[in-house]
Amino acid sequence: MFSYASVPAPSRFYWRAQLIGWSLYFCFNVALFSGFGRFSEELLLIVTAIVVPLVFLTHLLRYHIRANGWERLAPVPLVGRLLVTNALLAVLSQVIIWALLIWVVRPSPDGKPYGWGQFIGYSLNVNFVLWLWAGFYFGWHFFHRYKQAEVDQWKLAAAVREAEMRTIKAQINPHFLFNGLNNIRALVTENPARARDMMTHLSDLLRYSIQLNSAEQVPLGRELEIVEHYLQLEALQLEERLDYSIDVDPAALPVLIPPMTLQLLVENAIKHGLAPRPEGGFIRLTAQLDGAGQLHVAVRNTGRYQPRPNHEGVGVRNARERLALLFGPEAHLHIDNDPAESDTVVAQLRLPVRAASAAA
Repeated sequence: MFSYASVPAPSRFYWRAQLIGWSLYFCFNVALFSGFGRFSEELLLIVTAIVVPLVFLTHLLRYHIRANGWERLAPVPLVGRLLVTNALLAVLSQVIIWALLIWVVRPSPDGKPYGWGQFIGYSLNVNFVLWLWAGFYFGWHFFHRYKQAEVDQWKLAAAVREAEMRTIKAQINPHFLFNGLNNIRALVTENPARARDMMTHLSDLLRYSIQLNSAEQVPLGRELEIVEHYLQLEALQLEERLDYSIDVDPAALPVLIPPMTLQLLVENAIKHGLAPRPEGGFIRLTAQLDGAGQLHVAVRNTGRYQPRPNHEGVGVRNARERLALLFGPEAHLHIDNDPAESDTVVAQLRLPVRAASAAA
């Protein structure tokens, strides 16, 4: 079942293409028939009687194609449908042309403008013309869809990049910097060696964030270094309220991941899980390769996961968009309360294994 009412109106480009294409076909037929006889007004009427039905039938074919969604078909089923449709339209065109020639252009005593042999020959000729029309139509449509998909891909990449940079700015926010600098200042006279270490952590974290716009993926080992810097700075603020551990399979260190992904998960664990609790809590980060050729990362922390409906957070939403853009359906990010451990939230990240050397 299909409805012509649901078919969008033809574009201006379609009408221009129809006008130019059939005008050229009209001129070609006039020149061809003129070669067999003298040019006359009757010849123009005959060619008009041939071209006008084809314009009408191809326009009807266009509606039929759009109404049934043939643009989305694979080549084999599309060709099968066009074989039947073009053959029927070719025969129908000759019936219409026959009627126009008999009753309008050249009424004849026997009622036969030409014989059955010519009828079949002209039908085959029109069938060939219809295949040319379908080739141009679907060729333009597939080219347009390809270009549109390319434009959409660039738009998505730009949107994800912009969202990513907004997330980075939100992650390395002034409040975090002020706290870190104030804590480091307090250590300058009390513990100069540790103050220097904290300044190193902070400078590496800032340098990594600034350089993100030049890399879509980084090795897991590099991302873990930044997570370690971040946790060291947070430990300076939270002191004994923060208990963390990192357990990573060495074989997983070269695997590529989007930058700041783990840092986002760890930051959320501290911001929403540990920081609001006077007693603090723990963070456990693990990463290993499984037998299915995937990287499995888990971040567990003290707390309860209670997101508002459809408000999981800008950072998590942006992370999922980046994962979908880079890895497609193979990537998976899920955050929920840990069913195996009470008062614990677990964020699980699964990615296909792509080593840095392979990517290079």
